[in-house]
Amino acid sequence: MDETHLFITFFLSLVSLIFVFKLFVHKKNINVAPSPLSIPIIGHLHLMKNGPIYRVLKHLSSKYGPIMTLRFGSRPVLVITSASLVEECFTKNDVVLANRPLLMSGKYLDYKYTTVSSAPYGQLWRDLRRVMTLELFSTTRLKSYMSVREDEVRSMIKTLIMSKDSFQNFEKVEMRPRIQAVSFNITMIMVANKRYFGTDVEDFEEADNFKKVITNVFETCGASNPGDFISVLRWIDFQGYKKRLLKLHHEWDSLSQNLIEEIKSRRSGSCSPKGEDKTFIDSMLSLQESDPQYYTDEVIKGNLFTLLLAGTDTSSVTIEWAMSLLLNHPDVLEKARIEIDKYIGQERLVQETDPPNLPYIQCIVNETLRLYPAAPILVPHEASEDCTIGGFDVARGTMVLINAWAIHRDPTIWDDSLSFKPERFEEIGNEGYKFIPFGMGRRQCPGSGLAYRVVGLTLASLIQCFEWKRVGEELVSFSEGKGITMPKEVPLEARCRARKSMSHVLVEL
Repeated sequence: MDETHLFITFFLSLVSLIFVFKLFVHKKNINVAPSPLSIPIIGHLHLMKNGPIYRVLKHLSSKYGPIMTLRFGSRPVLVITSASLVEECFTKNDVVLANRPLLMSGKYLDYKYTTVSSAPYGQLWRDLRRVMTLELFSTTRLKSYMSVREDEVRSMIKTLIMSKDSFQNFEKVEMRPRIQAVSFNITMIMVANKRYFGTDVEDFEEADNFKKVITNVFETCGASNPGDFISVLRWIDFQGYKKRLLKLHHEWDSLSQNLIEEIKSRRSGSCSPKGEDKTFIDSMLSLQESDPQYYTDEVIKGNLFTLLLAGTDTSSVTIEWAMSLLLNHPDVLEKARIEIDKYIGQERLVQETDPPNLPYIQCIVNETLRLYPAAPILVPHEASEDCTIGGFDVARGTMVLINAWAIHRDPTIWDDSLSFKPERFEEIGNEGYKFIPFGMGRRQCPGSGLAYRVVGLTLASLIQCFEWKRVGEELVSFSEGKGITMPKEVPLEARCRARKSMSHVLVEL
């Protein structure tokens, strides 16, 4: 008992000394941003339990200002809730803030921080960013996969025309699985030439396993991990977080390695892909052939994981929010339909090349992203050296959180900021730093062009081909669920009826 008591006393004394030392060290930054009172050891982590983090941070910012300092355990955190301060971050301090915090999830799911989303700012990140831009998100590559996106959207339309009655009666449908199928298949075809939703799936067991892993990742990583900020919790694996990450890592590693081996085998045969048929994995394997020590299987698996995570749920969540908003605002829905009928007509389906003639559809997409950004808190940045933001000192190693959700709803920069008004984007030119659904600076999302294409085409097709109503008289719920991408808490259900004026086109599907 004496030894136990001595150990506890020593441990608490050590923690206290570390805490006091950090306080002393941080005092060299005399001019720090305002901060609420914190609790020793845990800092302000206890406040994050009071609701979704973007709402908690907005509430705190209303008291302490658009720039404030928090402490998550031993890690200093700077919270930005101002468009002008965002501009300062990504102009004056863009290079300084180009790093990402090294969180535990990145160690296991991003293969020791070797993905474009988690890699430290440096040569590896630049190389990966260049590969993704050229092989996936360049204008040329996006055009080469245009038919894939159109086919997947039309496949979804077919699932909504369940019978001849679909042209006569409104039928209740679940929208989430249909929308998810579109974005998941598009991403998988681009990276591996695979479809995991629909009737023509080659391997249903493989498809189910991939979908389960992605779902489990969103559930596991949707909440913050206290062990990232309090060392002792990481040592004891608080709430089994590390164990869950290891399980997910092993599951993903096995699935993705099998996928890579399958494509390697195909490439070694007589049907090696050329030109437009080349997938992202093909591109990475080509690089591996010239530099196997740099572009390892682990690097390929990690970045494949990042693409699936970022490219599937974000687009489907945005489409689901957009349809929910339209169901609650039938006047906006009707205005969008009139635009489509005027510029596209009813003799053919909307194509991906049509958006320049459908500016109101784009306004609806932007207004949805304003109110319900898929990344309400931008992916965290980390200061690589001491700097100043908003006139305040920011120490090296500080995690910087930008509350896009709060900036998008700031009444000082958005008129009637909480209302759904797509027309506001008809009058806006360059929204600048007050509209940042895909981030800003050199670490902004490279897939924004693809996201706009998928969301715009899907939304326009649903409006062109069907009449829509709510399931009941009550408005669609807008409560927010838990997750990385702020999904709807209650999956969207709606009633739809195929438009008779489009029947001659739809029957051909």
